[in-house]
Order: sequence, then structure tokens, then C-alpha cells
Amino acid sequence: MSIETKSGTHTTRTRGVALSAVRGLALAFISLPGAALCFCLTLVSVALVPIGVGIVTTPYVLTGVRAFADRRRLLAAEWCGVRIPRAYRPLPEDANPWARTFGMLGDPATWRDFRWLPVDMTAGFVTALLAFALPFYPLEGFAIAAGLWRVLPDGYWYGFVEVTDQTSALYAAALGAVLLVVAVRLAPRLLLAHFRLTGALLDPGDGELAERVRVLTETRRDAVDTSAAELRRIERDLHDGAQARLVAMGMDLGTIETLLEKDPAKARELLAQARRSSADALTELRELVRGIHPPVLAERGLGDAVRALALRLPLPVEVDVDLPGRAEAPVESAAYFAVSEILTNAVKHSGADRVWVDVHHAEGRLRVCVTDDGKGGAVIGAGSGLAGVERRLGTFDGVLAVSSPAGGPTMVTMEIPCALS
Repeated sequence: MSIETKSGTHTTRTRGVALSAVRGLALAFISLPGAALCFCLTLVSVALVPIGVGIVTTPYVLTGVRAFADRRRLLAAEWCGVRIPRAYRPLPEDANPWARTFGMLGDPATWRDFRWLPVDMTAGFVTALLAFALPFYPLEGFAIAAGLWRVLPDGYWYGFVEVTDQTSALYAAALGAVLLVVAVRLAPRLLLAHFRLTGALLDPGDGELAERVRVLTETRRDAVDTSAAELRRIERDLHDGAQARLVAMGMDLGTIETLLEKDPAKARELLAQARRSSADALTELRELVRGIHPPVLAERGLGDAVRALALRLPLPVEVDVDLPGRAEAPVESAAYFAVSEILTNAVKHSGADRVWVDVHHAEGRLRVCVTDDGKGGAVIGAGSGLAGVERRLGTFDGVLAVSSPAGGPTMVTMEIPCALS
């Protein structure tokens, strides 16, 4: 191994230890007060349910607890690659406070959160704090040896070393060096242990499988309903559009046959009308086919199909695509029509001046993010069409996330598990 390689390895390790220490300190500040607050509020709110006050407060408290747990799930994935599944049961959007309270209390994930909170404020706090303290405590030993011992009070102990003079200060520095070697190995592992402890308590286990079966049942039903509605739409469009034009064109051709010898001028007029009808019918058929599966999507893939879609919008749209291959046709179709619906919403409701679309594939997931600089306020449901997008993605085990504060911007993110060919 060259000197440069060794130096790079040491630098990377030092950076990793320092980063673990800083993250551990941040977690320590979050774990103890955050978990204690969530635990106490939950306990009080649930205790007040029998007298009616908790019926109102419990949904808000438990929503806050879930947000606190979700934040830890996000940090676990980003900082240590520990993925903790989220398995909360959905609640009806129009549920009253009574139904929301007992729906959330009947969710096993709620009680997993509640069991996790006291562990997080104790063992979680200790592991996070040690991840910070181990790398930084040795620095005190070095500072003592450098002369800090002169201003320390009599009987000062650094670890198990009593510091009284320069010799004992050097012993403190030696102890600090040993602790630093230990910290280099343990600090990242302590941070990982913190998140694995969180995962062990929040992981739904068999409950996730049951929840997964329930979700698949619902998404299958939604897919069947959506397919039936789509077939009815296609039948209606064919009956009212192209079919009617073709019937009219056939009648015109029959009249033309009759008028060819009697009134050639009228026959030519009807022939021109039949030609226009055939062109209109062909245009409607092309639009219908594009609504079922756009040719550009089948021929050139999702990236070019989204670019073509963006060109037809009245707003300037920046499209960034990073796809090293193509997903399966049903996945591409679902993603395309989801993007189409979201862009249509942005044009109709957001008041945006510009839209950005980012399409890429990472970690076995197709990720599409649509952002606009509009007025915000978009939510799933409320007639926005996003509920339909969520159902469409759910058929493929996909998820939809919406961030749209009042005043904007709005960011809609879609993820679909898939492999690229």
C-alpha cells in the first residue's frame, strides 16, 4: 500500500469518526427531550380518553409521535443504511375524531412507537452520547499533558489517573491515546447500534407481512376498478367519437354512389366531407391510442416520453433524466401517467411559472420528483387527483409523497420498486 493510499485511508477514517461524533451529539440532544416529551404527552392524552378530552388530543399527539419516529427512520437510512419499515394503518380521510382516535390506538404500530420511546430516552440516549464522547474525551487528556494540568484543581481525575503534576499529566495523555484508538473503532459502531436498537423496536416483523397482504388486496381491487373504468372510457370514446364518424362516413359514401351520375357536383362535395371525416376519425383514434399507451413511450422509453409531455405544456418545464436502462412496460406506463396527472394539476391549480421534473433510478427504485414554484397547498385527496395517482402507484408497490406548504413550492415525489433492463 502506498503512502498516499494510507494517508487517504486515515483521512477517511478520521472524517468518519468525527462525523459519527457530531451525529451522536445531535441524536443525544434529540433522543432524551424528544422521546420524553412524546412519551409523556401520549401517556397523558390516552389517560384522558375516558373523560372525552383525549378523543380530541390523541390523534394530534400520536401524529406527532409518528413524525418523530419517521424522522428517526429517515436518519437511520441516511446515516447508517439501516432501513426501518413504516407500517401504519391508513385512516379514512373523512374519519371523525372518535374513529381516528380508536383507529390509531388499534394500530399495533402505535404501541411499537410507545414501547420504543422509553428505550430511546435511555439506551438510545446513552449510545448516541457515547458515540460523541468517546472521540472527544481523549482530547482532554492531550490538553492536560500540554499544560492544562497547571490550572486544574487539586485531586482532579482524568479517567482513573489522578492529575497532580507533569508526569501524571503524561499518564493522562497516554490514557487519552488508548481511548482514541478505541474510539476510532467504536464510535461508528455505537451510532449503528443506536439505529439497530431503534429498528429492533420499530420493525413490524410479521405485522408488516399482514399489512402488506392488506395493502396488496386493496391495490389489486383498485387496479381492477381502474381497469374496468378505463375500458368503459375507451368504449365510450370509440362509440361517441371515431365510430360515429365512421358510420357517418359510410352513409356519405352510400349517398355518393347514388349521386355520381345524377349530381356529380354534390357527390364531389360529399366526397370531400367524407375525406375530412376520415381524417378526423384517424386523429381521434390516434389520441385514443396515445391515452392508452403513448407510442413515444413504447418506442423510446420513459425519459423521452416525459420530455415530449413537457413540450406540450404551456409552462416552461425542465426535465432531467438519468436512466441507464428501461423498466418494464407497465411500470413505465404507470410512472408516465402519474407524471402527466401531476403536471396537469400544476398547470391548472398551482399558478406556477416553472416546473422541474427529475427522473432517475437508484437502489432498485424508479424515483420521479416533480417540483413547481406555485402557491402550494396541494394535498392527497381533496379532488386534486393525487389520490388516484397514489392508487395507481400502489398497484406496483410504489409510494407517493407530497410536500406543499402554503406559499409553495410544491414537491411531489414518486418511488416505484423496479429493475432496469
